[in-house]
Amino acid sequence: MTCILLTGASRGIGAASREALEARGAKVIGQATSAGGFGTLAADFRDPGAPQELWQAALDQAGGEIDVLVNNAGLFSPNPIEASDIEWLDGWEDTMRINLTASAQLSRFAVKHWLERGCSGRIVHVASRAGHRGDSPAHWHYAASKGGMLAMHKTIARQYAANGILSFAITPGFTDTAMAGDYLASRGGAGLLADIPLGRVAEPEEIARIVEFCALDAPPSMTGATLDANGASYVR
Repeated sequence: MTCILLTGASRGIGAASREALEARGAKVIGQATSAGGFGTLAADFRDPGAPQELWQAALDQAGGEIDVLVNNAGLFSPNPIEASDIEWLDGWEDTMRINLTASAQLSRFAVKHWLERGCSGRIVHVASRAGHRGDSPAHWHYAASKGGMLAMHKTIARQYAANGILSFAITPGFTDTAMAGDYLASRGGAGLLADIPLGRVAEPEEIARIVEFCALDAPPSMTGATLDANGASYVR
């Protein structure tokens, strides 16, 4: 049975991904800021020690071996440049720690885990279209965190492919989650859809299908790939 550590598992893309992965027979250990039942571990990634504590707790629950890491947890909160210096910096650092630093810490633990055991493993990074094309004036930090995640993903893929350690990234555009819904409303709601040729935002289940594919099915030769899912609002 494939054992998967999935961060941000309580809602949106994470909850849909958990359902899809479990339907395939995988054992999913989820992370959320607050724990909710067996198989979901509490970890607040604003705490620098939380990723290590999560990894150890997940290993214990998994019986000592994790096969796949899905870095999905994210913070999407406006941080306007008009804020005070300390407020702006606090907003920047919280977003970086949750979106990028925690993902880096967990990826490091996973890579070391697989190297020490001489076994293969997979990392799936749920990044964002913003990592390619940027975001709104109030979301410099979000775009930067996702751009950093993509650079990290490429580095892992290039360095560890020979060890059977694979890395995949997914870059959704707007997705119909609570996190994106607040942003859509703040930017004019349906008017923002004019920027999406498909005419709608993605459903969490659509992104979950890509997570499932990368975690369980993607061929090894796809390592290093970034899969866009943005309704053609950004094409490369």
